[in-house]
Amino acid sequence: MSPDIHVLPEPPYDGDAHRTDGALALKPVIWGPPGALPDERRLRHLGQALAEVLAGRRPAESLADRLTDRAYHELLHAGRMIETDRPPFVGVPHVKEPKDGAIEMCLLVHGGERSHVLAVRLERRGVQWLCTDFETA
Repeated sequence: MSPDIHVLPEPPYDGDAHRTDGALALKPVIWGPPGALPDERRLRHLGQALAEVLAGRRPAESLADRLTDRAYHELLHAGRMIETDRPPFVGVPHVKEPKDGAIEMCLLVHGGERSHVLAVRLERRGVQWLCTDFETA
């Protein structure tokens, strides 16, 4: 006798309206045990995606699972904060760890006549890091 195997149906898809492929496809910001060094490439991708949302070139919904509820609502209400002639391009993140379980990074955002700075704070929630706050100038 074989055990009963139950196959769960796949969740309904929304047409992949907010899907991003290629280098800008976001993967969860997950690292190993406490004290593990951050993956600079994933931090940069997160910063790039935030800059694109703040420049009005990407829907905020594409970052919903990478931000806390409060930070996501702030992102929705922020509107277009980065004015660029071209799509924004972020530089290498400068990362500090003010305490265990928290990371603060800043990135230079290029995209036109004027560059901007994007500051982001992430906090560990289990094994995933979530953006808890952001600021740009």
